[in-house]
Amino acid sequence: MDTTSDGLETKAGAPSDIAALFAEFSSAFEEFKTTNDQRLGALEKRGSADGLLEGKLDRLNAVLDTNKAAMDRALVERARPQLDGKAVQADGEYKQAFAAYVKRGEEKALSVGVNADGGYVVPPETETEITRLMTSVSPMRALAGVRQVSGSVYKRPISVTGPAVGWVGETAARPITAAQTLAELSYPTMELYAMPAATAAFLDDAAVDVGQWIADEVNAAFAAQETTAFVNGDGVNKPKGFLTATAVAEASWSWGNLGYIATGAAGALPASNASDVLIDLVYALKAGYRQNASWVMNRKVQGTLRKLKDADGNYLWQPAATADGKARFMGFELVEAEDMPNIAANAFSIAFGDFRRGYLIVDRQGVSVLRDPFSSKPYVLFYTTKRVGGGIADYDAIKLLKFATS
Repeated sequence: MDTTSDGLETKAGAPSDIAALFAEFSSAFEEFKTTNDQRLGALEKRGSADGLLEGKLDRLNAVLDTNKAAMDRALVERARPQLDGKAVQADGEYKQAFAAYVKRGEEKALSVGVNADGGYVVPPETETEITRLMTSVSPMRALAGVRQVSGSVYKRPISVTGPAVGWVGETAARPITAAQTLAELSYPTMELYAMPAATAAFLDDAAVDVGQWIADEVNAAFAAQETTAFVNGDGVNKPKGFLTATAVAEASWSWGNLGYIATGAAGALPASNASDVLIDLVYALKAGYRQNASWVMNRKVQGTLRKLKDADGNYLWQPAATADGKARFMGFELVEAEDMPNIAANAFSIAFGDFRRGYLIVDRQGVSVLRDPFSSKPYVLFYTTKRVGGGIADYDAIKLLKFATS
């Protein structure tokens, strides 16, 4: 635990008592509100804020972010199941064979799990663990729709416009109406790989939980790459991120584009009534999407929004009600994605929408491991692959805030 010059506590690691961490987080937010109220009062009286107050506010923002990250780590650790515990699993023989393959390269019972490239398919428990941990680490996996597929490409038809209809009299003629318009969205799965290494001595240690080790190592590598691709991926050997779609002003929106609202100021929120443009963004989304909508931004942008109030002096940003909950902004859940851009001129730094309907992640079933004890002696390499695709599923379900004059 570290202490700043203001007496503010920051956490170096995640303590085991999540309730205590949450209490400290709530206390820090109350201190944040008090300090920001003083800053706003100084702005009203003198037209400028005390530099000491600005500095303290920045440090409080950092404390809030650090405490929330510590809570997230503690919750992941608490929720992590035992992969190879004492309970007897139905496929225990296969798991033992997989462990033998990882440790010593033995290929017993390969008829159960042989892959075409000579590798070995990860047991179901380990595969599930990798995906579950990525849901905890990768905010896009927790937000977006996810499909499991067995092929290399997932295709999805979608109705862009419904059939034309019209009112007619009892005996009036019934002319043929225009048919509905269908489009097909295609999501190719791309190969995501990690290649952790271990010494033979490490693998020979009977205390090593091989399945857990692979899950942890691969999870860290996969999660970071996935989130970046789901946000900013260009579609070349990786999923296509939602920010790489063509963005047009909401008034000119059409299918195939994402609509945006401009702040009216380059690289900033409006100087007065800053929250109005955020309200406009909320109501740019149709009612059917708003019910399950979330804000997506990075922590620096969230730090800026924490300072905003409504006309009655209430803070628009509110902390989570429980330790495992999410913060809310203007009544909607707020999700941090560090791959979202910082506030800058012409940047799309805030997204708002129903991401479960707006973005689709496609997972090809299976995570395979190829053991390589030859290429990097004395290390044993584990070439681990997973095929993942992704792209926008509904262009009307996500709206962006552009920090620009138009």
